[in-house]
Formats: sequence, C-alpha cells, structure tokens
Amino acid sequence: MTEQEALDWLDARGDVSRETLVALHTLRDLVATENENQNLIARSTLDQFFARHIVDSVQLLDHAGTPKNWIDLGSGPGFPGLVIAIMRPAIPVLLVESRRRRVDFLLHVAKRLNLANVSVAGARLETVPSEPFDAISARAFAPLDRLLPLAHRFSKPDTVWVLPKGRGAANELEAVQTSWQGKFRIVPSVTDPEAAIIVADHVQPKGRR
Repeated sequence: MTEQEALDWLDARGDVSRETLVALHTLRDLVATENENQNLIARSTLDQFFARHIVDSVQLLDHAGTPKNWIDLGSGPGFPGLVIAIMRPAIPVLLVESRRRRVDFLLHVAKRLNLANVSVAGARLETVPSEPFDAISARAFAPLDRLLPLAHRFSKPDTVWVLPKGRGAANELEAVQTSWQGKFRIVPSVTDPEAAIIVADHVQPKGRR
C-alpha cells in the first residue's frame, strides 16, 4: 500500500472527518519530531507513515465490534492506541506502556490533540490493576503464547482481541492451540497481503468452564 492508497482508503471509509484527518497528520508530525530524540519508529517508515502505522491501526476498528472501552498493550509511540482514540473520541482508551520516555510522549500527544478519552498506565502490564475491557489490542508487544496469560485478566467472555501479527500469525496461533480456547480467526491486513491480524473472542485457558 502506497501513501496515496492509504489516504484514499481512509477517505473511502466515510468515518474520517476533516478534523480527524488533521489530528492524524499532527500525530505524524509529533512522531517525526520526537523520533529525533528517541527511536519511536524506524526512520524508513516515516515516508510510509499512513500506510505503515495509521491504516494498520485504523483497520482494527473493522474487527472490534462496538466496544465501550479499549486497552492497548505496549503502546510505544501510540499504535494502535492513539489512532483508535483519535478515530473514536467517545471510547475511553487505556494505553499501557512501561518505558518512561514513551509514556511522556503519549501524554504529550494526548494533551496536544485534546484526547480527553485517553489515559496512560505508565507501568509494566503485570502491575496494572485488573479491569475488564471490551477490546484489547497489542502491536509487537509479545507472542501470543505470552500475551494471552499476561492479558487475560483484562478480558471477559465477549471481549474482542484484535492483534496485528504480521506474517507469523498462523504460527503464533498454532502455538497456543493446546492451552487456549476461543473463537480465533486470522484476517488479512489491508496494508500488506502477507501480513495478518488475529481476531478472537471468548478466549480462555483450556479446561476452564
């Protein structure tokens, strides 16, 4: 997907207002500026920012149903969490990030963009208080066999997990088949025909009723 194709894809959705698009462009500028101070994203992806980071995040909304709240694990520079918050200002979004400088960046962006629906937990996931969420996302946070045990306490039966997994989605899903159950499916990413997203609900350890 090229940058123009990414912008055209956003335009065709019908849910990206002019104000939202301005906020997404501002996010790009803030990431680019901060990238000079800390390595938020690979420099090579700045020229494909909308394709590699914005559309890659926005597409998760198409698989998450209508959540009333959302938790994003290992938010880093804010993908997909900040993008979800920009796209859905009525949904409270909790960003979990343990690295102090990235926490500071997330807070700065939320303030700059007036994202009243964003809160940031600047801590390791293991220390974040348990709370059920309607949607859970995690991009490059941990393999599925580590992610599910760590994050399951933030879920309930109808929680939707939307997990960008690149080209290793099938292998990661196979690795948890003996220990976890639920409704899992793999959907292709719109940004890369070889990448995929694991979407799941009713996730629980095998043997639990």
